[in-house]
Amino acid sequence: FLPLNRTRGIMNSTRLDSLNDALSKNLITFAISLIINFINGYFVYIYFKCRDFQQDPRYVLYIHLVINDMMLLTVSVVLQIMTYTMPVNFTHCCIMLLILVTTNSPLNLAGMAVERYIAVCQPLHHSQICTVRRAYGLIALIWVVSSIAPFTDIIIVLGTQPLSVFSKSIICYMSYVYNTPYHETQSVVLLLSFVLTTLIITYLKVVFTARAVSGSSQTSARNARNTILLHGVQLLICMLSFLSPTINVILLTAWPYDRTKILFGTFLFTNVFPRLLSPFIYGVRDKKFQSHIRRQFCFKCYNSTEKL
Repeated sequence: FLPLNRTRGIMNSTRLDSLNDALSKNLITFAISLIINFINGYFVYIYFKCRDFQQDPRYVLYIHLVINDMMLLTVSVVLQIMTYTMPVNFTHCCIMLLILVTTNSPLNLAGMAVERYIAVCQPLHHSQICTVRRAYGLIALIWVVSSIAPFTDIIIVLGTQPLSVFSKSIICYMSYVYNTPYHETQSVVLLLSFVLTTLIITYLKVVFTARAVSGSSQTSARNARNTILLHGVQLLICMLSFLSPTINVILLTAWPYDRTKILFGTFLFTNVFPRLLSPFIYGVRDKKFQSHIRRQFCFKCYNSTEKL
């Protein structure tokens, strides 16, 4: 989204932090990410504890989204802390960037939207089309498709850089690793456009179905419509991570003397806080998860009162 020299100039500004500023920022980031991963981890715990969730393709896709968010958050925070403390080996940096630049979340959202569309618009065929086995197959396909672009980046680096570069240490930013003119953003734009189109089509189909049916079917269609709409909101928020370099340049142009504060703020709002959306958009709204959370809470309260 940006010329590489401008991005490099921005990223170099992390060196301007004082020791106290760097320490406080890393502690804040670590604490927030720990809380978010704890909340997400609680939903993962409930999922694996109850077999009902594991036998429903909808929840299989949902928990994959949550685990993916946890993984991305952990790697991004570790990478952010490492940029403040030490240069990273080029090879290790490439491995971490392979994880960070995957586009699993948008593709997973598209899969979840299609599942809701089938549940509402093709209810008689839902159990045959949407199976747990096919959900795992879709997850495997998502990983394959989302890995094409990052592995292509690695191949480009191998073809344009000497092998000695892999033994060097660098500041681990994409602009330092992928600094050739061959790295473009068309693939990301194309993928996000595909996901957005999928969400719009499924949303409209569900809306038309909701108008045509009545009673409990209409309620189910309305819930599915709201869920797909939330998928769209989450997709837009997911896009913030791809737009963060552009956002940085816009903000730094307006406030050039607040570089470190702006970079830290955009990192939190584009890479950290969005990872909290999955449990609140889906988990807390879902009645099945609500009942299990309530049951777990009541069980713990009962045990604590018995001990007293």
